[in-house]
Formats: sequence, structure tokens, C-alpha cells
Amino acid sequence: MQREQDLYPPVKALLERQGYLVKGEVGAADIVAVREAEPPVIVELKLRFALALFHQAIARLKVTDRVYVAVARPRGKTARRALRDNLGLCRRLGLGLITVRTDGRVEVHCDPGPYAPRKSPARAARLLREFDRLQGDPNAGGATRHGIVTAYRQDALRCAAHLAENGPAKGAEVARATGVAQATRLMRDNHYGWFEKVDKGIYALAETGRDGLTHWAYSWEDEA
Repeated sequence: MQREQDLYPPVKALLERQGYLVKGEVGAADIVAVREAEPPVIVELKLRFALALFHQAIARLKVTDRVYVAVARPRGKTARRALRDNLGLCRRLGLGLITVRTDGRVEVHCDPGPYAPRKSPARAARLLREFDRLQGDPNAGGATRHGIVTAYRQDALRCAAHLAENGPAKGAEVARATGVAQATRLMRDNHYGWFEKVDKGIYALAETGRDGLTHWAYSWEDEA
């Protein structure tokens, strides 16, 4: 679809099938639909998701609670995520969401309504576990020079520091010395490429690990 006007006929047809009388460009609204004595339905059209679209839709909520945004269905590698994220935003704002395919097929992803998110105790527990494990506040300001410091990275740095000071060691020894209970698995998985296995159950610090200690020292040494 090349123009916003191309979205109008399929959206209008959808509403008319539901018994609405539909007119375009009524006042500031792209589409207004009326059915008997019910509150009007307003639909704002855009070819793609944009902040201006949500601004317009929120302004229409001063007129009616039944407000939809309608866009051409996203395409490409990021289409699924774009649709999912904007669907969540519509629900959060109390808006309905309609997409239109290139062949004119229309899909209603959600209807307008109050936002009532379901809380996830499991996610909350994971967040608090990470909070407890993270030493200090290494990500002040939202980011670091090299990226986000996680509790996992801090554990890897402690293992790397022990090997740098004491030489190759068994995972169990590193775990006892550093307090990192999962030291053996951490070094075996070697997500950062900092460790190398030199014998059965024995790990040494790779050159990349020494670089890691230098680059990330600020993120844990002051808080250790």
C-alpha cells in the first residue's frame, strides 16, 4: 500500500459488515463510524506505526473510548516484533489495533478497553535475584562504556581474577576461593572466551580474559 487512503476501503468495509454507518475525514478524525445510539467509533490511519499516530489516537479518546489505530501490516525481518510491541502499547493506552494486508484483508488484533496487565511472579523473582546478585551499582546512568554489567559477568570476572593471580586451577577451587558456586560451569561454558581448559577439570586464563579484566575492572573491583 502506497497511501493512507488505501487503508480506508478495507477498514470501512469491516465496520459496515458490523452494521456501522461509516464516513471518512470527519472533523479531525480519519474515520468515524456510528451504529444506532452507541458511542462513535474513531479510527486513525497511518501506513506504519509512528508516534504521531498514537498522539492522534490519544487525542480522540477525549471524544470516545472506542478508538482504533489502523496501519498496513508490517513486513520484513522486524515485522513480528514491531507488531507485538505496538500491540502491547495499544493495550496499555486503551486503544484498538487494526492491520491491513496488501491484499486488503483486515485483522483486528485488539479492541479498545482498560489496561489490566497480568503480573508474572516468575519474572519478578528473576529480577530480584539478579538485583541481589549484582554487586554495587555498576550500571549507573543506564549503561557503561562497554555494555551492561550483569551478575553473571561479575562472577566471570571474579573467576578470571583468581586465575590471573594464582594460575590454572580446578573449578571447585575457584568456586571456594571466589564464592562463585557455579564457577566450573561458568568457565566450561566460556561465554566470553576468557577461559581455556588445560586439563581435566582444570582451567586457565586466556589472553582475552586478561583483556577482560582490564576493560571491566571498574565494574566490580571498587564494589568487591
